[in-house]
Amino acid sequence: MEICVFGAGSIGSLVGGVLAREHEVYLVGREPHMSAVEDGGLQISGEISGTVHPRTATAPPESADLAVVTVKSFDTQDAGRALQNCTLGGVLSLQNGMGNESILAESLDCPVLAGTCTYGARIEAPGTVECTGIGEITVGPADGGESDLADRTGLAFRQAGLETTVSPAMPRKLWEKLAVNAGINATTALARVSNGALLEGSVREIARKAACEAARVARNQGHSLSGQQVMDRTFDVAEATAANTSSMHQDVRAEKRTEIDAINGYIVERAEKPALVNETLTALVQAWERERGLRA
Repeated sequence: MEICVFGAGSIGSLVGGVLAREHEVYLVGREPHMSAVEDGGLQISGEISGTVHPRTATAPPESADLAVVTVKSFDTQDAGRALQNCTLGGVLSLQNGMGNESILAESLDCPVLAGTCTYGARIEAPGTVECTGIGEITVGPADGGESDLADRTGLAFRQAGLETTVSPAMPRKLWEKLAVNAGINATTALARVSNGALLEGSVREIARKAACEAARVARNQGHSLSGQQVMDRTFDVAEATAANTSSMHQDVRAEKRTEIDAINGYIVERAEKPALVNETLTALVQAWERERGLRA
């Protein structure tokens, strides 16, 4: 399969790098990372290791069987516009937050798949990516159900060695992922702690309440998701990735804009009654961003 990974940061580089074992992969990302990969290959370390030689670019190729979008949620609209110049068989969003699939569908005339990814990744230097935790990728049609594209994508990912499941229930899966991210990301970013710190102490209760508020909003949106389910899932992920630094924590450490609007902020906007923990987390992270000129 010919695959374009649009947004080759940490997760995009890891997923694209593993896919390059078996498929023709184009990594589309920023300099100097792309030049380093072009010159010496992509060095993968950690729980997955090896060197692969995907093609690299700062713009999409003319065509691809599949585009895997891994940009930050606030860049989704720009990604959709950029991919309009690429003839695609389909697109898969492997992004944080909600609403990315509908934004991509507005720009692109091809099927759009939704996906979740619990692999951990970190870029320490151009041309390298560290796998900080083996996880699972789940893909399926954004509106639920089944499709040939989802089946082909799942098979292609598994052939390359990525733990991948094809699901007909992606809308619920996305809400479950949102709840987990709501509990883990902003909490660890504000406290400057690794994921495992959420397993005990008062910060555990903050993470629990944030995830449970997300489950409540999901139920009001018509998705069967209990507070107990998301609480268990949140702490399972925190335990499995105990040593990891969450993506939002990485952004804060690098003094970059976060995805708070598409995670905790999304929950606040759709809550039928106040989601006080998510409101607080959203306000604190947004204030941090304004202080540094990262948002208006």
